[in-house]
Amino acid sequence: MNTLLVLLGPTGVGKTVGSIRIAEKLSSPILSADSRQLYKGMPIGTAAPTPDQLSRAKHYFVGILSPEEYYSASRYEEEAITLIEKLHKKHPVVVMVGGSMLYIDAVCRGIDEMPTIDDELRKDLQQLYRKEGLDPIRQQLKLLDPVFYRQVDLKNPKRVIHALEVCLMTGKPYSSLRTNLRKKRPFRIVKIGFTRERQELYDRINARVDDMIDNGLIEEAQQLYPLRHLNSLNTVGYKELFDSFDGKYDLNTAIEKIKQHSRNYARKQLSWFKRDKEIHWIHLSDEKIDVEAQIMKQLSHL
Repeated sequence: MNTLLVLLGPTGVGKTVGSIRIAEKLSSPILSADSRQLYKGMPIGTAAPTPDQLSRAKHYFVGILSPEEYYSASRYEEEAITLIEKLHKKHPVVVMVGGSMLYIDAVCRGIDEMPTIDDELRKDLQQLYRKEGLDPIRQQLKLLDPVFYRQVDLKNPKRVIHALEVCLMTGKPYSSLRTNLRKKRPFRIVKIGFTRERQELYDRINARVDDMIDNGLIEEAQQLYPLRHLNSLNTVGYKELFDSFDGKYDLNTAIEKIKQHSRNYARKQLSWFKRDKEIHWIHLSDEKIDVEAQIMKQLSHL
């Protein structure tokens, strides 16, 4: 039976290396489920696969969009499902790898149909956000959809703005359109989660940030600085450097904040994934574990 093998886990755990090894073993293509690796010109800050890694396995959804282009989990669901069905004609197993929780859920479970947002409405709200910040948007959302206002991460501009867009576009509360009904897929789904001991994961994250700095993250952020208002750049690694460029704190402080915020995001990812009982976890801190053998075992058991 055609299978989607989903390799997931927190940032810095080692998903990219693991996914390429298993893709080579299975002669499978890889779909990235990373909402930031979609964008061009951001390879260092998004820890995108290197040219060598890209050459070892065919990748999709990496470096395909301009930072100015709007993208959503619903669009990813539609495009990924179409691509997976096409790839399954030649590849019985397709690998999807990433840590963007909503993107993974969009493919594995499906998300509710939402209206297409008018370009002018989107532009108006983005302009309001740039001029006055998130607070006036929060207040409008609280008025139009108090239920979702109590549920959403009020510090996440993408979630807050999108919910208000839907409210204004439909005249209905965003929460009333979220049914959370699971969609059937024409393929089986096997989910493998990578994890590590907490301190080891944090050490890896800290070291990866140092490597990013050594490999040119500051220069990459400087090139992207004129686009700092875009949602695609509302991202750990860039936000902190932009604030440093603006004089809010020095460069060393920015680097420490990148490490801290990356560790915080890893905790958030793990909390989200731990709720999913379909995930088979592989502990990469245990050097005795044969990761490829464990994955092949899960594929063969179902």
